[in-house]
Amino acid sequence: MSLAYFDTGALVKNYVQEAGSIRVRELLGHYEFVSAAIAPIELYSAVRRRYRLGEITKPNYNSVLSRVKQDRLFWQLVEPVPQVLAKAEEIVVGYNVRTLDAIHLASAIIIQESIGAQLPFITADDRQLAAAHDFKLETISVKP
Repeated sequence: MSLAYFDTGALVKNYVQEAGSIRVRELLGHYEFVSAAIAPIELYSAVRRRYRLGEITKPNYNSVLSRVKQDRLFWQLVEPVPQVLAKAEEIVVGYNVRTLDAIHLASAIIIQESIGAQLPFITADDRQLAAAHDFKLETISVKP
């Protein structure tokens, strides 16, 4: 099974039923998961926000937290080492992306360079898709 980089926006779709969830689950079955070390924090924040807004119930919220804890054992997470942070700085200067999105893009770029092979970048964010394409990442959109 080959690696693919999953942005947190795509990862959320594995835990919260929404447009694109089926596609994300298919991709998670096809690829080994890799993301930035910030992904779990962003995921917890996104799920908590949905719970706070009443979009998911307390039992669903607790179930998601439990599933994430189990799934994390299989995740490969990229630490924000200086090389990743330097690339993220370059990205935010040159592209219309948010800070954490730049860290995701930088992580994927550094991984792709280190493995010397294409790394699919999976996201639902149009700005990330555009920047990823410019950096020669293979892009897979899970945007509905």
